[in-house]
Amino acid sequence: MEKELLFGIQTNGIRHTEADGLPDIDTRFAMVRDAGIFDYVDKTPDPHEIETFRTASEKYSLPVLGSGWFYCVGKDEDLLAHNLEIGSRLGSIVHNVQVLATRADGKLVSNEEVVDFYERALELGDKHGVSPCLEVHVNMWSEDFRRVTPVGRLAEERGLPFQMTLDHSHVIFKIDNPREQEVFDIRDDVATGRLVLDPFEEGDVCSEWIGNNWVSHCHARTAIPNNPMNLDALDKNGNAGRGIQYPFIKPLPGIYHSPWRADALEPWKEVI
Repeated sequence: MEKELLFGIQTNGIRHTEADGLPDIDTRFAMVRDAGIFDYVDKTPDPHEIETFRTASEKYSLPVLGSGWFYCVGKDEDLLAHNLEIGSRLGSIVHNVQVLATRADGKLVSNEEVVDFYERALELGDKHGVSPCLEVHVNMWSEDFRRVTPVGRLAEERGLPFQMTLDHSHVIFKIDNPREQEVFDIRDDVATGRLVLDPFEEGDVCSEWIGNNWVSHCHARTAIPNNPMNLDALDKNGNAGRGIQYPFIKPLPGIYHSPWRADALEPWKEVI
């Protein structure tokens, strides 16, 4: 069955350069309208921004079809309900759900608890006309990619449709990246082939999820295998940020901190 493919943009990314700062809401909607390539914007606005978003959406004929947030099991159940209600008020049809790897008590969230949270999200989403999608994302339960299929199967065993957001940059940047493969201890499974990250290899996780017809939403953030760390984002101790983004086109001289290769993007493109 054919489906319409809509392209959106998250409103925090609407700017020409980082140095410009974040324009006001009306200006951001105008910029998206003038670009002429996006079908919608994506945002769960703060409470004081809701009416401004609604006004700008109507003014520029740009629906707020997407929304999303991150949640901690055992703490953020009411926040989930609140955000789905906000999404409904703004016309969202999808809500990206990031579930943190640890619960409110600090313990690792179980597969069953992820599905419990997701089932509640589906119930609330049905009430508001918004479809929740669980995202593959660092710092979330799904950063251990080995858990995604078991969670999907568990949801289906309960009679639930399993809907996920695939941001495959979080998979691609771990290819040939020993430091990142130490997170959630996946290095041995990658080395032995029990966990396949490379989309050009048979049995890779992205192809598995896509083949299961689970991908309802996608975030197109480019990354490459063994992605350079984010040398432009240092913490208070001078440590560079995790590198989960790579320029899609060749940067101008002095703009990007590391060498750029067009061919390095091929694994990311293969998943798309």
